[in-house]
Amino acid sequence: MATRTTPNGTSAARERLLATASELFYREGIHSVGVDRIVGEAGVTRATFYRHFPSKEDLVEAYLGVEDANIRAAFDAAESTGAEPRELVGLVIDGLADDVARHHTRGCPFINAAAEYPDADSGVRRAVASHREWFRSELEHVLEAADAPDPRLGAAELVLVRDAAMVGGYLDGWERVRPAFVASAHRAAGLPAPAAEPVVE
Repeated sequence: MATRTTPNGTSAARERLLATASELFYREGIHSVGVDRIVGEAGVTRATFYRHFPSKEDLVEAYLGVEDANIRAAFDAAESTGAEPRELVGLVIDGLADDVARHHTRGCPFINAAAEYPDADSGVRRAVASHREWFRSELEHVLEAADAPDPRLGAAELVLVRDAAMVGGYLDGWERVRPAFVASAHRAAGLPAPAAEPVVE
């Protein structure tokens, strides 16, 4: 019997495995979640798992690929609005803030994964490095279009500010961290500070 596929041609079993693993990896950590648990919660056999993912590390890389695709889609959505370059920078900053609030309340999935894979030559770390390089270059492109005084430095500062904000949001609560992130991000991008948001105590 043929394997059922999703509308885009992807195996439904693979999608269940990936969705299950993504939720567990982000919520509980990668090394703490075993293959048996993923297989059980996804409702597939071990043979099905290994047919789609030859190793757990392959699944981790696929999980990071989903996270990467989601961020890329968010950038595409912002750029498709037709906003003027400087307005687009503000939309990107707001989008990054909203992403933390809605999807990344436990920190950055790439930083979390890197912490569990110390070998810089591993496939997981290469996936993390590739995403971060794309993210930094995309921010630089947006800032350059907006005539920022130093797009490369501004992009590097935005990456740093977001990294810190995602960790701070997890530890202190995003409601407390968001106003500082938005203000710092605008300064890094060379934009006027937005209207002050109240800091939640």
